Amino acid sequence: MTDLSCSRTTDRISIALVGEALIDFASGGGLAFRGHCGGSPLNSAVACARLGQATAYITQLSTDLFGEQLLQYLQSNGVDTDFVQRSDAPTTIAFVERGLQTNRYAFYSRGSADSQWSPELLPRLPECCRYLHFGSISLLQEPAARRISEFVAANAGQRIVVFDPNVRLSLIDDLPAYRRRMHDWLRCTDLLKLSDEDVAALSTGMSHEAAARDWLSAGPRAVIITRGANGAVLYRHGHATMPIAAPTVELADTIGAGDAFTAGLSVALLHQGVREAAQLAELPDATWRQVLQFATAAAALNCLREGANPPTRAEVQSFLRSQGPGSAAAHLLE
Repeated sequence: MTDLSCSRTTDRISIALVGEALIDFASGGGLAFRGHCGGSPLNSAVACARLGQATAYITQLSTDLFGEQLLQYLQSNGVDTDFVQRSDAPTTIAFVERGLQTNRYAFYSRGSADSQWSPELLPRLPECCRYLHFGSISLLQEPAARRISEFVAANAGQRIVVFDPNVRLSLIDDLPAYRRRMHDWLRCTDLLKLSDEDVAALSTGMSHEAAARDWLSAGPRAVIITRGANGAVLYRHGHATMPIAAPTVELADTIGAGDAFTAGLSVALLHQGVREAAQLAELPDATWRQVLQFATAAAALNCLREGANPPTRAEVQSFLRSQGPGSAAAHLLE
């Protein structure tokens, strides 16, 4: 078994996330770009913390000026950084071209600090940590991909593992090999969240339901596919599909919306008392509907602002209350 030990632990975190940490330069027209702290798992970590859960992030940050900005950003948002390592390797940089419904990305990450995360001893999470998130481009470069996979496998069965592939085709040299590796990750996964774009990349020619059922057979207890303005759909063993509509908001930017949704899932599930993977299959439909409404609200509010800028707990509560009595999640976190 993998040796799990770390001298820096915290005894209060409920959610931990592992993955990349980068600077997103988002287009502002022509060759004008504006920088934001980012990386899909990092965005979700900040969202979890803003939504009121004690959250830890696991990565390696550069000691360069961007790495310092990333560390300050995590800490200023209340994210525990005790597991963060430092390196003099450069920070990963991404350039984002915004679209109305989706975005195009260019990544510069070869030899970067986060892609070189490879601790001799893997972190040991405290028992109170009930959720572990992983995925995204951190699974595409060695040695981080191998060590993250080992870390997730070591924690499988001990806490609820949430996997968000966040597929970036421009970074995947061998898509069939990636699809094969995904089945290894799915064996460790309890809750799989994907976008409709992820589904199109990973399951060419298959319907969403057929792809979800295939993935459910590989290990997860629940699969959720987000569909942008069309909301999301939940798939479970032995249950009918459960669609949930997305709130209508004035769209400013979609960057980080999926990350806010993923964070909202774990936060809402924790508030429903879900602390073990087996509970995911036992939740009644009404409870799942509350969880999904909360997650879609978090994603919608993120879209009101430029860059990945997830809402606070109070903002989500206020928004849900404004939706009227039809919002089952209005009082979820009260």
